Amino acid sequence: MTHDHDLVLRPTAAQTEAALNPPAGRNGGDLVVETLSGLGATTVFGLPGQHALGMFDALRRSSLSYVGLRVENNAGFAADAYGRMTGEAAPLLLSTGPGALMSLAALQEAAAASAPVLAIGSQVPVAGLGGGRHGYLHELRDQQASFRDIVKSVHTVRTQSQIPSAIAAAWESALTAPHGPVWVEIPQDVLLAETTLPVVTAMDATPEEVVPRPELTAVAAHLLANAERPAIIAGGGVVRSDASGKLLALAQRIQAPVVTTFGGKGAFPWEHPLSLQSWLEDRHTTDFLEDADVLLVVGSGLGELSSNYHTFAPRGRVIQIEADAGKLESNHPALGIHADARLALSALLETVAVREDPTAPERVAAVLAKVRDRIAAQDLTLEQRIVASVREALPDTSPSFWDMTILAYWAWSAFDPRHPNTMHSAQGAGGLGYGFPAALGAAAADPTRPVLAVSGDGGAMYSIAELATAKQYGSDVTWLIVDDGGYGILREYMTDAFGEATATELSRPDFVALAESFGVPAVRTTPESLTADLTKALSTPGPSVVVLPALLRMFEPTHL
Repeated sequence: MTHDHDLVLRPTAAQTEAALNPPAGRNGGDLVVETLSGLGATTVFGLPGQHALGMFDALRRSSLSYVGLRVENNAGFAADAYGRMTGEAAPLLLSTGPGALMSLAALQEAAAASAPVLAIGSQVPVAGLGGGRHGYLHELRDQQASFRDIVKSVHTVRTQSQIPSAIAAAWESALTAPHGPVWVEIPQDVLLAETTLPVVTAMDATPEEVVPRPELTAVAAHLLANAERPAIIAGGGVVRSDASGKLLALAQRIQAPVVTTFGGKGAFPWEHPLSLQSWLEDRHTTDFLEDADVLLVVGSGLGELSSNYHTFAPRGRVIQIEADAGKLESNHPALGIHADARLALSALLETVAVREDPTAPERVAAVLAKVRDRIAAQDLTLEQRIVASVREALPDTSPSFWDMTILAYWAWSAFDPRHPNTMHSAQGAGGLGYGFPAALGAAAADPTRPVLAVSGDGGAMYSIAELATAKQYGSDVTWLIVDDGGYGILREYMTDAFGEATATELSRPDFVALAESFGVPAVRTTPESLTADLTKALSTPGPSVVVLPALLRMFEPTHL
C-alpha cells in the first residue's frame, strides 16, 4: 500500500546543490518575490514605503513586472481589476500604517465584488508586534485588526522561514471560491535582513473546488424541469467562474428567461430571445421574477441592487447557487446549494430534463416592451443617446470600468457588454474613484485591447494623480469624464428627498488642460460628437481623456 507521505518528491543533485549554496545578496524581500513567482504571479501593483523597501529592492532581482500607482487606494483598485480580468491573485505591495490603511476602501470593493487581491504589507519590527506602544514610525496597536473585517484571511509573518508558507496560504485563500482579498504582513526587519534560505521554487497552492451536493442538484433539476414559469437571475459568480456558456445551455434547455445582475453583466447574451437584460431597477422586471414558480439564482446573494432595493418578494420556490456561504439564503429562504457556479450548472445540465415552452420569448419581449415604454415616457433622450454612443465607440471585446456616477447607473441597466467579463463597476462597495485606476489594472492584464474608464467629475478628482501613472506606463486607457459640476447622483437624491441639495456642488479644474499638463491627450466633446471623439481616442494607442460637459438625469425609481 502506498501512503501520501511516501510520495514526497526527492530533490535532484542539482536542486540540492542550489539549495545549499543560495546566491548572495538576498533579503527577506527576495523570499516574498520568489514565492510570488513560484506561485505563478507575473505582475505586482503597489507603492513603496520605508518599512516595505526590502520587498521593493527585491523586485529588481526578480522577473516580476511592477506597476506603481500614486495612491495606495488606487493601486488596490488596479489590482482588483487585474484579478477580475485574469482570475489570478493580484499581488499588492504596501507599506505599514498610513500606506496600508489607504488601501482599505479598495480592499472593501474587492471583497464585495469577489476580486482576488493578495495584499502584502510591511509591519513595524518584530519587537514592536503585540500591542506595546514603542513609538515606531507608522506604528498601529493592531494593524491586522483594521483588515480583519474586510479581507477573507489574515496572515502574520514573524520569521523569514514563514514567508513562503504564509504567502502560499494567502494565495490559496484569495483564489478559493468565492474569490476575495487577503492580507499578509511582514515586519520591516524580517524583510531587510540578509537571508541564507534557499531560493523559493515553484509552489502549488491550487484551492479546493466548492462542489455541489448531488442530492441538492437532483432536487433542483426536478423542480426546474417541472416548472410552469421558471426564471433565472445570473449574478457575478457566473462571470467569475467562467460559466456563461453553461448558463446559456441550461436556459435554452429549460426555456427559462434570464436577467443578469449589475455584477453579472455579460453573463447572458443581451439580445437572446430569453434575455431580460439587466433591468433590475424596474417594477415590470420585479413583477415578472416574483411570478416565477421556480426561480434559479446563480452566483448572487440578491442584495440591495439585485432585489430592486429589497422590494423583491418571490412567491415561488427559490433555488440559490452561491459559493459564498454567508450569502446563501441570507435574504430569501431557498434550496441553498453551496457551490461554484460553473460546477453547479454543469451538474444541472447533466441531470435536468428538456422543458419546452414556446411562450417564453413572447413573455420576455412583453416585459422589455413595458420597460422601454416606461423609460420613453420620462424624456430621457440625452441619457439614452450617450449610453448608445459609448456602446458604439467601444470595441466589442474591450473592457470598461465604471465609477459611481449617473452614466454608470444607467449602464448597469441599459448597457450591452456584448461579452462576459468586459464590464465592471464599483457597485460592490460603492466607493468613488474606482473607474480610472481599475482600467489601468486591466490594461496591465491585457495590453492588446484598449480599455475604457468612465467617471463623473467628482469621482475623477479621486484619481487625477494616476494620469501620471498612465503616462509613465503608456497605458492604453481612454478616460471619459462626464462633467456636471458636482456629485450629480447625490444632487438628485437630496433634491428628491429634501427639496434642495447641500454639499454637492464642486469647483473643478479644466480637465482637458489638466490632462495635457500630464502629457496625456485630451478633448472636450459634446453629445453629438461623443461617438466620433471616443472612437478616435480608443483607436489611438496610449492614454487619453475625453471630457463631456453634460447634466444627466436618472430614470424614475420604482422601489419607492
